[in-house]
Amino acid sequence: MMMPPNGHRAHGFSSEHFLDSDEIIHELDLNGNETFMDAGCGDGHIAIKVLEDYNHEGLVYAVDVYDSSIEDMETYKKENNVENLINIEADIAEGIPGVGDDSIDVVLMVNVFHGFKASRKIDEAIGELKRIIKKDGKITIMDYKAWDVPKGPPTPVRSSPEELEEFFNNHGLKKVYLNEEIGEDIPEGKSHYLIMFEKG
Repeated sequence: MMMPPNGHRAHGFSSEHFLDSDEIIHELDLNGNETFMDAGCGDGHIAIKVLEDYNHEGLVYAVDVYDSSIEDMETYKKENNVENLINIEADIAEGIPGVGDDSIDVVLMVNVFHGFKASRKIDEAIGELKRIIKKDGKITIMDYKAWDVPKGPPTPVRSSPEELEEFFNNHGLKKVYLNEEIGEDIPEGKSHYLIMFEKG
């Protein structure tokens, strides 16, 4: 099945009500002083949780392609006088302006990667993530399992962990961790998997 040219879009749909952000962030084993990026931040609830509870001495980037998401994050930043938050409106596959090479310790991408498969920009997206991540830095992808179930993105744009490993291996990024028992409880089991890659 071919996707439409603009791919699968789910603007405005938040995972906050069905995914446990603490469960996800605990997987990252943060020290509290990292340069962290919520890539495809949406409503920003994960970036905000990292800022408020996990990364007090670090820097947090919130990146999203939708201007409304970044406007909301800018409002949060101003209203809460947050100095260690940088909000960037960008299409990751086309490049993230203002972020230097080898500058991010941890990238987290939740319910976003399937969009690059839909838009046929997987290599461009991974190439940009590889550019910004530090040596020994971690790129963590959490997405829906490749099941044909009603909730979530269309089945053709889902990827298995094995497929993601092949995509990232092609860019010289190595799998260092996989958790296939995470996310929402659905009749088929846990809805998501979380996979982590390292730039050596």
